[in-house]
Amino acid sequence: MANSALENFLEVEVKLAVDDATAVPDLTRLPGVESIASSTEHNLSAIYYDTEDLRLTRAKITLRRRTGGSDDGWHLKLPAGGQGRRELRAPLEDPSVIPDELLSSVRAIVRTAPLTPIAQVDNRRVETTLASAADEAVAEFCDDHVTAWSLLPGGQRTTWREWELELTAFTAGTEEGSALLTQATQFFIASGARKSDSPSKLATALGSSVNSAPLPPHLRGEKLDPETPAGAVVKALRSHRDAIVSWEPRVRADEWDSVHQLRVSTREMRSLLETFEGILEGDQLGHLEAELKETAAVLGTARDAEVVEERFHALFDSDESGLIDDTAAAHIKNDMRAEYKQAHDLIVEMLDSDRFLTLLDDIDTLLANPPIAEAGAEGAEGAEGDKSSEEDSDSREILVEHLAGGYKKLKKRHAKVLEHYRDTQLDLHERENYVHDVRKAAKKLRYAAVAAEGAGLKSGKLAKACKALQSLLGDFQDAVTSRDRIEGIASRARDNGEDTFAYGMLYQRELDRGAEALKGYEAAVAEVAAAFKKVK
Repeated sequence: MANSALENFLEVEVKLAVDDATAVPDLTRLPGVESIASSTEHNLSAIYYDTEDLRLTRAKITLRRRTGGSDDGWHLKLPAGGQGRRELRAPLEDPSVIPDELLSSVRAIVRTAPLTPIAQVDNRRVETTLASAADEAVAEFCDDHVTAWSLLPGGQRTTWREWELELTAFTAGTEEGSALLTQATQFFIASGARKSDSPSKLATALGSSVNSAPLPPHLRGEKLDPETPAGAVVKALRSHRDAIVSWEPRVRADEWDSVHQLRVSTREMRSLLETFEGILEGDQLGHLEAELKETAAVLGTARDAEVVEERFHALFDSDESGLIDDTAAAHIKNDMRAEYKQAHDLIVEMLDSDRFLTLLDDIDTLLANPPIAEAGAEGAEGAEGDKSSEEDSDSREILVEHLAGGYKKLKKRHAKVLEHYRDTQLDLHERENYVHDVRKAAKKLRYAAVAAEGAGLKSGKLAKACKALQSLLGDFQDAVTSRDRIEGIASRARDNGEDTFAYGMLYQRELDRGAEALKGYEAAVAEVAAAFKKVK
């Protein structure tokens, strides 16, 4: 079932603990609240679901089936990346079957693990709608008397009272809404409430019984010292693993920049596995690298279309010649959007595949039991828990050695640019590919420098210099990609007997933009060389 069938809400609220005897204050004293629009009592009952190892709960995600009130149904609450949380709702058609459209949003976390009830939360709620002077509903105040049961081993019955103030769609995400929450918190505390120790009703319901649940696969295994080479690499890999899982549902929802971020995470992980071969070792590394490469390739088709669409619109909007005819304008505005939508459908198909879920499982297995080579274990903590200066030096030397390999590759590719880029006897794309190879080398060296910095190596300036070079060459490559797409559209237009003058004009503009991006190239490479020298 498509995600378009879901109701999508931004939940922005504040929760406060309160004693049973505390009276509800005069809510019209809140800023922006002129009157009480309505007040209703509900008896709500919710069953919360999770895997045996609480993958959703640990990711700050809740999935529940609720009855009673005005929003009967299945509710999935996800982090929104900023203020509040994103809530997806599906109708309660079959109380024994979790809707597929909700499951798809957490598939990267749950995968094939079964979801079972972990808690029941019953709530006698008095819900009060607060209105502005213009009779717009600005917030809902809930006075909740809660009884909950943890269904985990060792779980107990718990009762408490809390107040919630949730912004409506009219105020959520606005400055006025943020100000209302801030001042309401102060007002309620002054009226006898207090800051809650628990982030949610589910967390309060579970209490200490969460300690009886096993850890998810990626959190199992022995903890590594992050200041050893292996520990630094595994820490970086874990960070990218978490990013992949976090961005996956956002890609499904087609949030802005989500495809780009998921692609970056997969490529960074693959780059680290390649760069630090010898710190980690084993046949599974090559398999993971291949699967990550394939995943990035599928994401790349949509990402290229997304980038080119943005550039096409910028070219069109900045045109002052008036020479872009209506037919060409329609292609420039619409063709890449259609290509992106088609590519995005293929991404969702990939995310739903057993192959992608297996890749995630394989990554978790690697993190739980990293295949550390003997060299990567050097510098581990001794019996007293302290490193000797000799061990510390060994760790640095191992990391510097791997950085040196990455820098050597960048130097070789840069030498080819100096030798071939201005050789006009070569094909233009061949010359541009030499530049693109430098960008890929700079990207790998940057990822390695970031990981090494996590182990205490002073490689932050190297990472920064590589990022600057990568950004410069990224602008160049975007111009090349856009130019190639313009050429393709022009070719199809020519076959259809359309005027192609506008495409030639835009093609030349992208040539000029690419040349402009390269003006700082040699200086940026020099900055990388200087930064690497300091690390060494």
